[in-house]
Amino acid sequence: MSLLAPLRELDSTQRHTVLASFLGWTLDAFDYFLLTFVIVAVSKEFGADKSEVIYGLFLTLAARPLGALLFGRLADRYGRRPILMLDVILFSLFELATAFAPSLSVFLVLRFLFGVAMGGEWGLGASLAMESIPPKARGLVSGLLQSGYPCGFFLGALVNWLLVDHIGWRGLFIVGALPALLVIYIRRSVPESPVWQAGQAERKKRGLFEEMRGHWKLAIYLTLLMAAFNMFSHGSQDLYHTFEEVNLHLPSGSGAAFVLVAMLNLGAMVGGLFFGSLSERIGRRRAMMTAALLAIPVIPLWMYGGSMLWLAVGAFLIQVMVQGAWGVVPTHLNELSPDAVRGTLPGVAYQLGNLLAAYTANAQNLIASWRGGDLAFAMSTWIAGIALLLALLVWLGPEARGVGFGKPGAE
Repeated sequence: MSLLAPLRELDSTQRHTVLASFLGWTLDAFDYFLLTFVIVAVSKEFGADKSEVIYGLFLTLAARPLGALLFGRLADRYGRRPILMLDVILFSLFELATAFAPSLSVFLVLRFLFGVAMGGEWGLGASLAMESIPPKARGLVSGLLQSGYPCGFFLGALVNWLLVDHIGWRGLFIVGALPALLVIYIRRSVPESPVWQAGQAERKKRGLFEEMRGHWKLAIYLTLLMAAFNMFSHGSQDLYHTFEEVNLHLPSGSGAAFVLVAMLNLGAMVGGLFFGSLSERIGRRRAMMTAALLAIPVIPLWMYGGSMLWLAVGAFLIQVMVQGAWGVVPTHLNELSPDAVRGTLPGVAYQLGNLLAAYTANAQNLIASWRGGDLAFAMSTWIAGIALLLALLVWLGPEARGVGFGKPGAE
């Protein structure tokens, strides 16, 4: 019960804001992960190699920094709430358009455009939520917000399991347009960030480079940190369904494949909430380092469990650690960011990190090809190496747990 105590202290408006931010990231991730479930089906329809379709994942991730910069600057200038609504509408429309792609080339262009819109959502939702709640609630809410990502993955797996045999991969992308309905809820129930509103009276309209003066080293560090984080999460998720099909010989849409993905995402949600809350007690850096390093001993069970039971346990535990480390990220990045660019800097650092990590699935696929298609080896070695790199980067960086937002004189 004590784990959820900070949520009970939020008032009704703050709870609506947290819920909207959580749902935004959940539905955004749901739309993204639909492609990971239908890579084989899309490649067959367009008569293309699987690697060409996987390139769509790269394009989506590579486009996200553009969206983070574009929508982040708009949010710092015009407010978090209206730009978040615009962003949700756009990524839903591009998802819908994907369903009607007549060729692989058009399909890839639409995935790039989807990536631009997707790039804006995380930074907007995180800044809106973190600026609207008490400092002592940030750790738990951070974990809750980040758990929206695996929750979206789970919803994608559920929809794929229930519907793909009936409506095909194109039908899944039509279902992916439903997040646009979230805009109605945001418009009715979510107010603007009080920190952003208070800052408008004093803040001069300045360009990004002027507002970032003195913070460029921080921006570079956060980008490198987010590159490692994205290599960690995408390395454990993007090709997992392909691993099920190719290495475990579990057909897409089968009950066994769904169970493993469900356990993967259940672990991710548990890990995000646990380590996010733990970071309030032991600090952001210690919580992230602990989760990252604990992922390493879980790897053999995750990839080489030998039975459905142990594979499921491994899938659960690996994501407790991977998304446990991630659960601290929303509050950590927002606490380190100056007020004037909080709508921009966390999201841009996150998505530039995504750009640096965008070749993760392709790299793992290449490593696997060197060993006759052994994805288990490729994913295992990747996660072990990245876990060590991530722990090192976190250890070298700063922390600002509990820092005040919108304080007089804050930049």
